[in-house]
Amino acid sequence: MRHKVQLGLVMAAFSILSLVHSLLRFRNFEAKGYDLGIFDQAVRQYALLKAPIVPVKGEDFHLLGDHFHPIIALFAPLYWIWDDPRMLNIGMIALLASSAVPVYLVVRSWFSHLPALLTAAGLLLWWPFQAIVNWDFHEIAFGVPLIAWVIWAIERRRFWLAAGLAAVLLTVREDMGATVLAVAAVLALRRAWAPAAVTAILGALGLWFAVGVVIPHFSPAGEFQYWEYTALGASATAAVITLVTRPWEAAVALFDHPLKVGLWLLHLVPLWLAPLLSPHILLTLPILLSRLWNDRLNVWSPVYQYDSILAPVMVLAAMDVIRRLHHRGRLIPGMPSRPQPPGRVRRRLPAALPATLLAAGIIGSLLAPQVFPYQRTLTGANWTLSERAEAHARAVEMIPDGACVEAADTAVPHLVDRTYVGLNGTTAEEHIEWLIIDDRVSELGGNDPLTPQQAFARAERLGFSTVSADDHGIWVLHRDVPQASKCAEYLR
Repeated sequence: MRHKVQLGLVMAAFSILSLVHSLLRFRNFEAKGYDLGIFDQAVRQYALLKAPIVPVKGEDFHLLGDHFHPIIALFAPLYWIWDDPRMLNIGMIALLASSAVPVYLVVRSWFSHLPALLTAAGLLLWWPFQAIVNWDFHEIAFGVPLIAWVIWAIERRRFWLAAGLAAVLLTVREDMGATVLAVAAVLALRRAWAPAAVTAILGALGLWFAVGVVIPHFSPAGEFQYWEYTALGASATAAVITLVTRPWEAAVALFDHPLKVGLWLLHLVPLWLAPLLSPHILLTLPILLSRLWNDRLNVWSPVYQYDSILAPVMVLAAMDVIRRLHHRGRLIPGMPSRPQPPGRVRRRLPAALPATLLAAGIIGSLLAPQVFPYQRTLTGANWTLSERAEAHARAVEMIPDGACVEAADTAVPHLVDRTYVGLNGTTAEEHIEWLIIDDRVSELGGNDPLTPQQAFARAERLGFSTVSADDHGIWVLHRDVPQASKCAEYLR
């Protein structure tokens, strides 16, 4: 019981710190329409038993035409308790905290309570979890505990359970089909041939169904729109040809930018490079390689949500290597060795590695806000409400309930619970009644964002009048047009 209480305290400490950070972001108008506003509108529509139409993405935009993540509908009942976007923050933090349980159980089965507790604590404080909380919400959070439980099932030799859990990953995101194929590879290495074969078939079918059927059906363009791997080729076929005929070019592309090198180092160095020697590293490759081969520079950065699902795999892969070294005196699976009692150094390894991770997390959380955003909360840097945030609050209060409004990215999350709100440029022009424009940003958010200058020119063309001018960069504009029925009925 004492061990369970200690693990619960670690999880509670993480949850409280994460929730405080998340709520401060919301209060300070740092949370954004991309992605909190998007997912609020989708889950809110699910809660109303409607299709996930998301005005933040565009006029009549069905979110399953963007990404395949039906699992987010599981959060709809939360909105029956409190229909507020911060419920997504609470739910996501609970998902992240719960991932400590399978990680703890796996490491405890290899060693003892102390290394397991240190590993769980180090994981929860590590930068990938801070990054996704600082992103407010993302569907990938559902995959974090799932992938940890997959590893738990594999290590317990419950291979059919691992296959079933991997199948659930297919509902998290369209690219999880590739991760499920990686699970099949790990099962094959364990010689669990039947579960591996079934898992591989499910992964391939899931990938095809999401990318080839569902997304094109709902997408305004009628196709999957996220092929952004021109470093490998102009199409999927060209990419495969590059990988087969010129693999060295693909390998070079994984390290050809300082951000990419930094990402590798942040994942591996605090774990002593140990994950590279574990078969579990295979589970990280589909996500990690797809990011590093992507054309978009922002997905190479360690400040986004993408690394959270990699974190438990990396940590458990590192501890897997420590397990082999501690118990068998070898680093590589299958390498001949003569079992012998561990010496003093080997006895200390199971606690030393997670202690290193935890120490790095504590130091980073106090000194490195660029990678560990909780630093701002721990040092009080975000405790005071800024004048810009107060200006945002005044602007949002001017918008009546049920209005059809386009708003600055940082104002959107404060309007989703009572208006039909999109970003500047995403709504049918004849329906817009109110505008909130931020003139201190270079872009106003979205896939094809307007600049403030373009937004003001559009407002003038549409006949808007200024209600509040340049309140710390925030402008509110209005025009009298008949309220569109879809705006009034959107939240009903």
